[in-house]
Amino acid sequence: MTISMPSFRNGEPVALASVPCLAVREFRAAIISAVRAGSGLTALFGTPAENGKIQLFGVLADSLAGCLSALRTEVNGAYPCLTVDCPQAHWFEREIAEQWNVEPQGHPWLKPIRFHPHYRSSRAAQSPLPGATEFFKVNGDEIHEVAVGPVHAGIIEPGHFRFQCHGERVFHLEISLGYQHRGIEPALIGGPGKRTIHLIETLSGDSSIGHATAYCEAIEGLSGTAVPARAQVLRGVALEFERLANHTGDLGALAGDVGYLPTAAYCGLIRGDFLNLTAAICGSRFGRGMLRPGGVLFDVDAGLCSELTRRLDSALKDVADATRLMWDAPSVQARFEDTGTIGASTCEALGLVGPVARACGIERDVRLDFPSGIFRFAQIPISKWGTGDVFARAWVRWLEIQRSGLFVREQLASLPEGRVLARVGPLMPAHLIVSLTEGWRGEIAHVAITDNSGRFARYKIVDPSFRNWMGLAIALRNQQISDFPLCNKSFNLSYCGHDL
Repeated sequence: MTISMPSFRNGEPVALASVPCLAVREFRAAIISAVRAGSGLTALFGTPAENGKIQLFGVLADSLAGCLSALRTEVNGAYPCLTVDCPQAHWFEREIAEQWNVEPQGHPWLKPIRFHPHYRSSRAAQSPLPGATEFFKVNGDEIHEVAVGPVHAGIIEPGHFRFQCHGERVFHLEISLGYQHRGIEPALIGGPGKRTIHLIETLSGDSSIGHATAYCEAIEGLSGTAVPARAQVLRGVALEFERLANHTGDLGALAGDVGYLPTAAYCGLIRGDFLNLTAAICGSRFGRGMLRPGGVLFDVDAGLCSELTRRLDSALKDVADATRLMWDAPSVQARFEDTGTIGASTCEALGLVGPVARACGIERDVRLDFPSGIFRFAQIPISKWGTGDVFARAWVRWLEIQRSGLFVREQLASLPEGRVLARVGPLMPAHLIVSLTEGWRGEIAHVAITDNSGRFARYKIVDPSFRNWMGLAIALRNQQISDFPLCNKSFNLSYCGHDL
């Protein structure tokens, strides 16, 4: 049976009434069929229906056609899970079960992911303790278990890692998060308001520009706002500054994890140079306060443009010199190559995104597949490698540093004239919009649904870390447990971006 689903572009609003509401069996079959045909499951989430049931929404992304589609169904208590036939749904269905007390029947490992009461529970309901749950165990006389975290040896975010090992060999890694759950999605209901942009910018601090871009483009689509060309360029520049800073920091951290101190020391310094470029524009190293619906709050004059270009060229030269030391060191390459390998088929099955996917040879990048803003007119070539190991994830970052640097230099040299902020009107009532941005970790997805008054009835956020944590667990299989810090840093996922 053929199911008609309206297709739409990134950032294009669609009337809620036009999103087909299918029977559960048809909903399930449509998603599985689309994913098997090559589409990605961008989002799968629940929201209360007026009849007391839970309405499930699925958002599919067809990268070849450059279009999105949405569908929905209603469930009451339980439904047959998608995960067994569509592994991309695995984490989404665990989230749905936790949020709405709806059971995806047949799910292979149905556990909480953020450890909070169901959204429809009373306010007095007690939150379960994060990590207080059953863990997968491998049985055998010589099997031992290693538990790491949630408190770690450095000043980093909390997460719990449970290894099942035979000697030094890891059979299975299970990751338990939820220690930083702040309830951001429920807090966005009824918005947008004065606090909305603050919540968006701080939900994953090192991706402030990425998430703010997705949010602003969602608001602009729902309000029919045309963003000035100059503001679009400045947003793109800020997004690539964010990518440059974090990729540089990651290369330094990877060098540090294998004890190669020259690159580690230099890249830590150079990361700060890239962060300071953003601060030179808006006063915040993380870009907070720069983006607002309608454009940006900060402009740059000719003098600042020239200064940014000079400092950018200096930082790019420095990072090239620092990383060349690492690429030329056989001892570093011996630790990077064939460590934490993920195959392309596994990457596709799990729906991994960002540099992790591109390191598996998968051409997946929102800037090319679903372009918005300045990326509709100025493209950055996709950087990829095919080996799927730590080396590939490091090398893709290095390629992206070079190409992002060239993009920023070109945009600053041809910055269009005009204003940088447009007035934003009321949001369309009873509409849905999907806003995708290629953050430095990968695809950031924001899905907004408005009520009959044009306020947020549901605001769903999918940080790239939500998609990629399972990839890290798979990368550790059959590795030495001492490879974990290196593999972990090669993914460098956000705990708080996942926990929201």
